[in-house]
Amino acid sequence: MTTSQQQIPSHGEIIISLKDVGIRYKRRGGLFRKPEYFQALENVSFDIHRGETLGIVGRNGAGKSTLLKVVAGIIQPDEGELINHGVTASLLTLQAGFDAELPGVDNAILSGMLMGYTRQQVEARMSDIIEFSELKEFIYEPVKTYSSGMRARLGFSVAMYMTPDVLLLDEVLSVGDKQFRKKAETEMFKKIHSDQTVLLVSHSEAQVDRLCERKISL
Repeated sequence: MTTSQQQIPSHGEIIISLKDVGIRYKRRGGLFRKPEYFQALENVSFDIHRGETLGIVGRNGAGKSTLLKVVAGIIQPDEGELINHGVTASLLTLQAGFDAELPGVDNAILSGMLMGYTRQQVEARMSDIIEFSELKEFIYEPVKTYSSGMRARLGFSVAMYMTPDVLLLDEVLSVGDKQFRKKAETEMFKKIHSDQTVLLVSHSEAQVDRLCERKISL
């Protein structure tokens, strides 16, 4: 893993550190075969500073999504360590953990509560979430009727208005129509100029260069 030569921004303190992090996945072995292991991440080390926007790029299968799950605390490193200095990190993916049977509005509430907010706090921001997502009356329909783009718009909108300390975005700016992608990027620029810390995974290195102050290649 290498870090690009872009200058590290002079933001505040370090809030998350990864030191020689490694992740191994066990491959299924046969009856008479020893199980094999796939090294998804190896010797990954970098710091995340408060208020920075950090892009993560790499080929398919390089471990970008796995890295975000480590930062979010969803999976624990097999090697090395993750040091979190008391901040909350929320992961938003295209496969956000929505309940397909529930309407979008209930899923928005659940997502916000999983980020650590109360139901009342989420409901107070619901009109903004609905407006930004452009779902209109579909917000009251079951999520199972949504396209992948509609799901991502809902998840992105919740993340924008229920901001955790560290926002982890996994390929969510590449969905929806051109107009919504432009609006999402505009909102991201606002985050860049605030105290919000963002880690962005994107298949588009050009998008990362536009939005991020530095980037890491896996």
